[in-house]
Formats: sequence, C-alpha cells, structure tokens
Amino acid sequence: LDLSNCSLHNVPPGLAEATTAIVVDLTENPLTTLPSGSFLGFVHLQSLAVPLVLECPGGKDSWQDVTVDRSSRLCQGQRNPCNTSVELAWPCPENSVCAPDGPGLTQCLCDDPFHGYRCLREGTFPMLLFGGILGTATVSLSLLLWGTQRRKAKT
Repeated sequence: LDLSNCSLHNVPPGLAEATTAIVVDLTENPLTTLPSGSFLGFVHLQSLAVPLVLECPGGKDSWQDVTVDRSSRLCQGQRNPCNTSVELAWPCPENSVCAPDGPGLTQCLCDDPFHGYRCLREGTFPMLLFGGILGTATVSLSLLLWGTQRRKAKT
C-alpha cells in the first residue's frame, strides 16, 4: 500500500480498513505522530516505511529489523508479542489465549466453550430458557391488562 508523498498530516481513517496489507509506505509525508491504534488488526504487516521523525509502531522491540536511512525508517518482520520471554503487562485471563493484533498489540481470545466478559461464562446462551420466561411473562401481562381494560370498556 503506497501512501508515500501524499501530503498526509495524519494517518487517514480509511487505513484501518486495510488490515490485510503486507507492505505499507508512509514516507515523504509531513506526519508528526502515529496514534497507538493506527495499526490495530494489521497482523499480516511485514514491512512498514515511516518518516524518519517517527518511531516504528509498538517500538523497535515489536520488529525483527529496524533500519534507518537519510529520510525514512523501515520496520520489517513484525514480531508476535505473545511469543516473547518478557511477560505481558496485562496477561490474558484464565480460559483465554493471547493472539497478536498488530505491531506491539495483543488481544485475548476465549477458549472453547468459554465466552463473555473475561471468558468466565461456559457453554452457550440459554436461548430456550430465556425465550420461555420472556414469552410467559409477556402473555401473562397481556392477559392481565386485556382482562382489566376489557371490564372498564363494557361499563
């Protein structure tokens, strides 16, 4: 994805939709910052060229090789932050696994059959029980209101 020399002052919002990009070139743009979530979801990104004033997203530890020439910085070989000897700042909760989510970014995915907040719920949503209780309550309330309002309508 060649965005070099496009006079970009900020990372374009549409970049978030290019998560399957393998190579991104942002050189020769007057960019001053890369917001921390700019490359969220870019798990396939292997080569990123940024202006010299910017650091590689996630820091240089998120990349296998960072090279600098006279006008740009080339970040190559995105590392998996889940496979490091350094312990993560926020470890994933029980019943979940760490998964990469872009340069220096991680996400926690629930193991099967767990789901919900912090992967604490097991199994599936009790749809039949929920529907039965909701249906019974709705019919009961409807009959009660129909009966009380019907009596008032006759007089």
